[in-house]
Amino acid sequence: MTPRSTPPAAPPAGAAASARPLRPLRALIVDDEPLARARLCELLGVEADVEVIGECGNGDDAVIAIARDRPDLVLLDIQMPELDGFGVVRAVGVERMPAVVFVTAHDEHAVAAFEIHAVDYVLKPVDPDRFAEAVRRAQRRIAASAGGAGHGDDRDLRERLAALVAEVSAAVAPPSLTASSGRLAIKGEGRVVFVRIADVDWVEAMDNYVRLHIGRDVHMMRETLSNLETRLPGTTFLRIHRSAIVNIERIREVQPWFAGDYVVILTDGTKLTTGRRYRTAVQALLEP
Repeated sequence: MTPRSTPPAAPPAGAAASARPLRPLRALIVDDEPLARARLCELLGVEADVEVIGECGNGDDAVIAIARDRPDLVLLDIQMPELDGFGVVRAVGVERMPAVVFVTAHDEHAVAAFEIHAVDYVLKPVDPDRFAEAVRRAQRRIAASAGGAGHGDDRDLRERLAALVAEVSAAVAPPSLTASSGRLAIKGEGRVVFVRIADVDWVEAMDNYVRLHIGRDVHMMRETLSNLETRLPGTTFLRIHRSAIVNIERIREVQPWFAGDYVVILTDGTKLTTGRRYRTAVQALLEP
């Protein structure tokens, strides 16, 4: 090891693009599964010059942490309840997004899009060698950008990321909604059940699934609530909480609750509380 009192030799010309960062790479782990976060943290622990600065269990917290902590690298799960990985990129903005390695369980068709756009990804279950390769590639790109030699490459990567988000967001969205017919196609147990959108009373988020409440029946569908929200008609369905969307026609009454929130009571007696983030939308519903 070189003694601290000995000044380092000047790097050769052009070496900035391949040099490691002067400080550890600051990494943020985003995954809704605690075991998956622990696994990624363990794998990063053996990487030189990498420091885990935080973990997030959902997309909303990730958006806040990215803006607040400004990590160099984000290990980003794609399928998360509420705000998924692509939603995080959209919320942060491609231009402000740190270097990102996506962690995905998607099939080969979605993965093909990652490869076409040359954006880093690792598949679940995470292979240590493949993970180490992705981290090293991210280190080189970050070091090149910091050295000023990678500005063009950085811009190119952001363009690829924007294209990927646009393409894969559509590609991985399940064809669960037939807008022209006003029906939802729900797959499960070797069959496909079709339900009319108008018959849905309310929708509840449960991890990477949603529960569709239709009278006394409940249907499970693998979909995030945020993705499903974009496919439901806004004139009929209202997001009242990060975990709930209701059919406006099923609302019987709305009662004031604590801290400016409300209790929404449906025609079957179901009581749902609103969230602060969606308070304005509920208040607009109450206006004559």
